[in-house]
Amino acid sequence: MISAKMWARLILQSGVWIALMAVLLFWPGGNWLWPQGWAFLGIFTAGSVVFCLWLWRRDPALLLSRLQPVVQQGQARWDKIFMACAVLAWNLWLVLMALDAQRWRTSSMPLWLEVVGGALIVAGFGATMPVFAANSFAAPVVKIQEERGHHLIDTGPYAIVRHPMYASALLYIVGVPLLLGSWLGLAVVPLFVIGLAPRAVREENLLKQELPGYAGYMTRVRWRLVPYVW
Repeated sequence: MISAKMWARLILQSGVWIALMAVLLFWPGGNWLWPQGWAFLGIFTAGSVVFCLWLWRRDPALLLSRLQPVVQQGQARWDKIFMACAVLAWNLWLVLMALDAQRWRTSSMPLWLEVVGGALIVAGFGATMPVFAANSFAAPVVKIQEERGHHLIDTGPYAIVRHPMYASALLYIVGVPLLLGSWLGLAVVPLFVIGLAPRAVREENLLKQELPGYAGYMTRVRWRLVPYVW
C-alpha cells in the first residue's frame, strides 16, 4: 500500500511538474489564455491522474518505482546522462513550441491537425496502460530491479515489440507539437527518435547480459519499436 506520505509526495511532484510546464509554455509564448496550451496541460493532468489511480489499485509497487528520481543508485551511468539530457530537451522543446506558435507566430496549423494531435496524446496514454499491465518493472530508468525480483516479461505488448513503452511514447511525442500548433516542434521529433534508438540498443545489451532469458527473447521478438520497420 502507498502511505499518506507517498501520496503527498506524488501530489507535490505532479503539481510542480505541471506548474513548470505551464510556465515553460505560457511565459515564453506571452499568452496565458493560449487554448492549445491549456488543452495540453488538461490532457496531461487527466492522464496522470488516471494512471496514478489505476496503478494505485493495480500495481502500487510500479507506481512507487515511477515516483523515484530520474537519476538513481544502480542505474547505468550512460542512462543517468541520457535521462538528464532528456529532461532538459523536453523543457527546451516546450519553450521552442511556445515561441513558435505564440510569440513569433511562425507556425499556422489547421484545427483538424491540432485535434489529431490531442487524439495522439490520448492514444499514447492509452497505449501505455497495457504496457504497465504486463510489466510491473516498467520503471523510467534502465536498471535491473533485483530488490523486486526483476524477471523477463514477454507477454502482452512485449510479445509484439521489445520496447512497447517507447512505441507508445512516439504517439505522444508526435501529438504534442500537433496539438500546440508548432511546425518547428514537429521538426524536432526525429531528433527525439534518434535519441531513443541508441538507448533502446544499450538497454537491450544490458538486459541481455544481466536478465536471464532476455537473449532468447530477442530471437523470438524481432522488432524493437514498430513491426516490420525496426
